[in-house]
Amino acid sequence: PDIVDRIFEPFFTTKEKGEGTGLGLSVVHGIIKSLGGAVTVYSELEKGTEFNVYLPVIERRVKEEEGSEPPLPTGTERILFVDDEQPIRSMSKKLIESLGYRVEVRSNGTEALELFKDDPERFDLVITDMTMPGMTGDKLAEQLMSVRADIPIILCTGFSAGIDEKKSHAMGIRAFALKPMIKSDIAGIIRKVLDEGKS
Repeated sequence: PDIVDRIFEPFFTTKEKGEGTGLGLSVVHGIIKSLGGAVTVYSELEKGTEFNVYLPVIERRVKEEEGSEPPLPTGTERILFVDDEQPIRSMSKKLIESLGYRVEVRSNGTEALELFKDDPERFDLVITDMTMPGMTGDKLAEQLMSVRADIPIILCTGFSAGIDEKKSHAMGIRAFALKPMIKSDIAGIIRKVLDEGKS
């Protein structure tokens, strides 16, 4: 009862550090809300927990007009994706590759920096998580830009008191993306950052 009001918050979790991200229920909640629905939870000690998902009824099927929604922007550029959470790395790699990009992943800033230093022209873009053990995303960005000043970087975070969009831009970071990543949003951000770098 003392946490039930918080379970849909991004990154709220009762697991120990490193055992989970607390993103699952917030993603579910976001999807259901975007469809005009609602989700409720009822939990009773020693009996279990019940989730009810309510979705609006489709009264009639409307044939989609051709070209009613513009296709998602895609590309073939090479992207380095850095995140310490394995499920997020795996999911994000699949999502970004589905847009046509070639993606390599690393689990921490040190590994990513070593890979980048080996061949600074190997990647067209770096997408990094902000909150990682060892080297945070903003520190990794500084190191990457000291090796190659023009490397476009997107910084991802769910919440961070230490940095915001204004601060990240002042550092030279091209874009600031909020987790959880939605395919249409990240597709637009990636293409915008890559195209800005070419102009």
